[in-house]
Amino acid sequence: MGEAPWTKTNQTPHRKTFGQSRQYVFLLSCPVQHYAWGKVGFSSEVAQLLASSDPLVHIQEDKPYAEMWMGTHPRGDAVIPDIHISEKTLGQWITNNLNCLGPSVKETYQDLPFLFKVLSVNTALSIQAHPDKELAVKLHAQAPEHYPDKNHKPEMAIALTPFQALCGFRPIQEIVGFLHKVPELRLLIGNEAAEQLEQSMGQDLQAMSSALRVSFTKMMKREKKDFEEQLNILVKRISQQVAEGKDVTDSNGVLLLKLHAQYPGDIGCFVIYFLNLVILQPGEAIFLQANEPHAYLNGDCVECMACSDNTVRAGLTPKFIDVTTLCDMLNYTPAPSSSKLFPAVIDESDPYVSIYNPPIPEFTVLKIKVPSTIPLYMMNKIESASILLVVKGKATGNSAALKSELSLQRGTVVFIAANESLSLELSSEEDLLMFRACCLP
Repeated sequence: MGEAPWTKTNQTPHRKTFGQSRQYVFLLSCPVQHYAWGKVGFSSEVAQLLASSDPLVHIQEDKPYAEMWMGTHPRGDAVIPDIHISEKTLGQWITNNLNCLGPSVKETYQDLPFLFKVLSVNTALSIQAHPDKELAVKLHAQAPEHYPDKNHKPEMAIALTPFQALCGFRPIQEIVGFLHKVPELRLLIGNEAAEQLEQSMGQDLQAMSSALRVSFTKMMKREKKDFEEQLNILVKRISQQVAEGKDVTDSNGVLLLKLHAQYPGDIGCFVIYFLNLVILQPGEAIFLQANEPHAYLNGDCVECMACSDNTVRAGLTPKFIDVTTLCDMLNYTPAPSSSKLFPAVIDESDPYVSIYNPPIPEFTVLKIKVPSTIPLYMMNKIESASILLVVKGKATGNSAALKSELSLQRGTVVFIAANESLSLELSSEEDLLMFRACCLP
């Protein structure tokens, strides 16, 4: 394949700046997080990838396998299994080999600016949003135990299996429709706020956003006993309708009952009437800017984000919640669910590469799908360090930066230094599907 224009590799890379004795393409062993919301045992994509890449790993069928972390985050720094490399973790290796990041990333970040993950979601993650940089600095100063750094956390999720999420505020017409179909919702918001929301339809975006802010904040700040009482009434009514074989689509009843079973009495159950339900098919993506309300509900995905732990939560979680901060920070722009999809762009010089390039500098994700009929595939050089995940297929990897060839299969994770190439000799058994996270200059 020819070099893609976005790699900017017309300037010939000088690998000698790295030092010839070092290895700049190598395998990673990545830590797994066993959060309670994760899929259990081999139902989890995380567990399947782990077992496929390491046959010695024992997967426990009663244990959740929620996340696999691929990066240098201090709570999950990837391990380097190669005994010929003196550093034990990727973070340590990069600290001693900063030129591997590429000039732009080295100058700006001095580390990988992204964290790459695989998520396997069984029960809903919290109603949440991530602060922008200005708010992150403020929150960290006020409550470092809850907001541990000063960075923002934009993130992208790309579905590996059908993936459900709540994302962004629905169009006003849809929310008003629920006010009429779900009287418990209207009672929580109150008639005054509900009427303001109804009257905002057809007005300008500012009026709709203002009315939406008032309604959502009124609901989220109701006393616990009030929303629990209304939620119990609603759940009882929907359950009876389901038992009678009635269609509960108008009241979003199936999702309501599912979330209530997972988080009984939680205000987050009512948030489904405000946020879009987005269902991603494999390869489809959503990008979450700062202040975008969202919650992952079910499915498996690859996720890439800026390196941060800052999350403001307000429901569907046993963790610390901060309702006031969340309501104050959110983007209240209503938009249809279709607008939340983030399309990939096919690389003009390589038809096997789809580029997910969000409007932030920290990361880009490439989906690489090579047919098994292609015997040899040359991966493009990139001007930043990158992490490669094999999701499907088998190949043998070779590079001038390798001391010996790599065996790539489902679950294999590879670190590739800036401006290093990797040629892949494919097995003829099945197509090769990979995802590659990087930071494009």
